[in-house]
Amino acid sequence: MSANKKLLVLPGDGIGPEVMGELMRVIEWFDSKGALKFDVDTALVGGAAYDAEGAPISDATMAKALKADAVLFGAVGGPKWEPLPFAVRPERGLLRLRKELELFANLRPAKVFSALADASALKPELVDGLDIMIVRELTGGVYFGTPRGIETLPDGQKRGFNTQSYTTSEIDRVARVAFDLARKRGNKLCSVEKANVMESGELWREVVQEIHDQDYPDVNLSHMYADNCAMQLVRYPKQFDVIVTDNLFGDILSDCAAMLTGSLGMLPSASLGAPDAGGNRKAMYEPIHGSAPDIAGKGLANPLANFLSFAMMLRYSFDLPAEAAALEAAIETVLGQGIRTADIRLPDVPPVSTAEMGKAVLGELQKLIG
Repeated sequence: MSANKKLLVLPGDGIGPEVMGELMRVIEWFDSKGALKFDVDTALVGGAAYDAEGAPISDATMAKALKADAVLFGAVGGPKWEPLPFAVRPERGLLRLRKELELFANLRPAKVFSALADASALKPELVDGLDIMIVRELTGGVYFGTPRGIETLPDGQKRGFNTQSYTTSEIDRVARVAFDLARKRGNKLCSVEKANVMESGELWREVVQEIHDQDYPDVNLSHMYADNCAMQLVRYPKQFDVIVTDNLFGDILSDCAAMLTGSLGMLPSASLGAPDAGGNRKAMYEPIHGSAPDIAGKGLANPLANFLSFAMMLRYSFDLPAEAAALEAAIETVLGQGIRTADIRLPDVPPVSTAEMGKAVLGELQKLIG
């Protein structure tokens, strides 16, 4: 790396600061090796930002995010802030980041480390070696479509409504991210929608097929309805390599795939924007486990999803696949030794703390890289 990379670290709420604290030790370790140099800035987001600054993310923090090479995000939310008006709830900070950074492609891998095959709700033979990548469109669809709202009808009933809509360009850009990923993996892409009952799904299928035929004929493309995809994920998940889908279905299917791995505490994510003229993208990396307020501050949180999110950052933002692979290998070795936090603990084996897990991974990194 020719120059220091600017990272904005947003620990957030709940277990966010705990898992981010362990990741900072990993970042500092890489930094000490001399090959990777980061300029790290830290700011508030979520409930912590509301308490201190009156908003789930301040304009000043948003400005820092726009200037950063990558954002590392912990988690937001908790019962303390549930009574707040919708517009200032902690989650609005996350949505503002996604919107203003224009992070339209969410990458959620569901990978099962062999040592954790028994932790899945499915039979080990169905999930051992599983490695799926779900690409979710993140800034369109029913979550952002208009009109939306709650209205009172003439007869006194209330009606809630949201609009599911997609443009050709919104589908095109996320599909190309998925096709490019498929080429680097198993060269197989499954596009998921509900073209049988939704016009937005019909357009989705049409656009994805056209992109395939024109620019990616070498990729093995299939189409599947979202309800069937959910069933297939728990029936025979290894049939999939890369899945691309819209915002709503991606939200549901990625959480379904997450549980194939045995714990949300093992799952990272990356949210990517469009490349600029120099090929650089705005990007944010976060574990998907949420703030888990019930265990916050107890040293029980699993930091591995956050470590794996950092590995995704090394790979997708900074083109450092060797360093990413080393971190992933260190994690796999630690798990193979039976070192587990409470969410993935082995029967009759005491779990380790958040800090102890971080220390174990750092120890294996030292052996791999020196």
